[in-house]
Amino acid sequence: MDRIIKENAATIGIPFAALRAIIEVETGGIGFEPVTGKILIQFEPAWFRKHVPYAPSGLWSANRVERQAAEWDAFNNAYAIDPEGAMKSTSIGMGQIMGFHYRRLGYATVGAMWDDAKKGIDRQIRQICLFLRSDKRLMEAIIKEDWTTFATIYNGAGFRELAKKYNRVPYDMAIGRAYQKWKKIKI
Repeated sequence: MDRIIKENAATIGIPFAALRAIIEVETGGIGFEPVTGKILIQFEPAWFRKHVPYAPSGLWSANRVERQAAEWDAFNNAYAIDPEGAMKSTSIGMGQIMGFHYRRLGYATVGAMWDDAKKGIDRQIRQICLFLRSDKRLMEAIIKEDWTTFATIYNGAGFRELAKKYNRVPYDMAIGRAYQKWKKIKI
């Protein structure tokens, strides 16, 4: 996997350590759930409400967990209401890229983005690179090793509050630490 990460990082002009750190912090370096083999997801009820304002409350609206089985239950409930809205409202794979970014990554449909990510880790790594390359501010933050700006753009301005809520290391600090670790490793 590291060879694929190194090649993709070079393609978009960022250090291997940066791309490896992003992958590590986002999903621990995996893109598929080890037990089921399903693509990793995080269904976001707030986004589903925006994409499908007519949706009746249901299992999807109570999703506040990060266990894959519960994420899939909520996603499947939303999918039964509006498939496209559910896919747009879910982050997927190693990079946890929201489905509504499908056009930004060059896909004609959100389903095409999902289908491509399901093909393998190499496709998920490519999607991360497409996402990063599509935002000049993200690229500049990576090159400058400005992990606070990166975290704000990639995960939203509330990343510190979210970390505090879940008793986690803030995203910018986690990326910075992972980056320093991977800088020392020669691939």
